[in-house]
Amino acid sequence: MMKKVLILLFVTLSTSAVFAQGIDFGIKAGVNFASLSDATGLDNRTGFVGGVFVGGKFNDNIGIQADLLYSQQGAEFELGEFDLNYVNVPIVLKYFVAQGLNIQLGPQFGVLVDDKAQTVVGETINDIATSDFDLSGVVGLGYDLPMGIRIDGRYNFGLTDVPEEGKGKNSVITLAVGYSFL
Repeated sequence: MMKKVLILLFVTLSTSAVFAQGIDFGIKAGVNFASLSDATGLDNRTGFVGGVFVGGKFNDNIGIQADLLYSQQGAEFELGEFDLNYVNVPIVLKYFVAQGLNIQLGPQFGVLVDDKAQTVVGETINDIATSDFDLSGVVGLGYDLPMGIRIDGRYNFGLTDVPEEGKGKNSVITLAVGYSFL
């Protein structure tokens, strides 16, 4: 599964490198406010998100960006935990509405790299089976500041269920700051 994500990332980055006016490459880090939609009795889990990004502009108004991110997601609840850690690859189309200000839209492909999903009933701990792959949609706003500073806020809405049995899709608000080296 990870191989497919890396191939998709490579193709996207190669395409953007060929057609883009200029390449944008850098690092980013931020905070996630995550939960699972379609599930009851869950609270938000606050976690870290960080990684690298690459992108480019096709013209003054349209660009593309792909990220490779480590992302702590999941949810908290009274009788257990849903700590899910992913490697996510969001690929967003960026529409620049004004100098630096952009609207972002696209898919996100996630591979589960670590999970602590379990319930505790009395003294019994039950593991919850989770899906290894997550497909989400991404919408967001970003601002590219001078001197390479990037700020963005995104909402990732899950399209696939996280538990293998039952309902619950990732629902994540991400606030991040980045720096472009190019």
